[in-house]
Amino acid sequence: MSEPKTLAFAFMEPPFESERTVSFFRLLDAALERRANVRVFAYEGAVALAFSRQSPHGNAVHGRNTEEEDHPLTKNWIAALQTKALQKGVSFEWINCGLCVDERGVNEVIEGCGRGGPPDLWRYAESAFNTLTIGTR
Repeated sequence: MSEPKTLAFAFMEPPFESERTVSFFRLLDAALERRANVRVFAYEGAVALAFSRQSPHGNAVHGRNTEEEDHPLTKNWIAALQTKALQKGVSFEWINCGLCVDERGVNEVIEGCGRGGPPDLWRYAESAFNTLTIGTR
């Protein structure tokens, strides 16, 4: 069996702001499903995706409490991707841009997510089979 390819992703969309985030997570899931190693460099607003203090909420407009609303949290999606990578026997790395983290005050991240800087994106891209950058516009 050949070695899995490594794909690098750079993402800058903040959580809960657009459909890009859901599409991004679907791309990551598809890559893992195909047994690719995945490396994510989150910058700008995307550093909040792994923020550990996200919490679910109800939806008063629709008359639903927290449990009924079952609002998805991006930190949980990332944790699920980490678990999937383990199950598939591939790697999943997530590094937040430290400068972007400091600007936004989202220093507390879930386990398995790290802090770095632009040289990490360079390293990811240099060693990847392919790199996809998803900006906000």
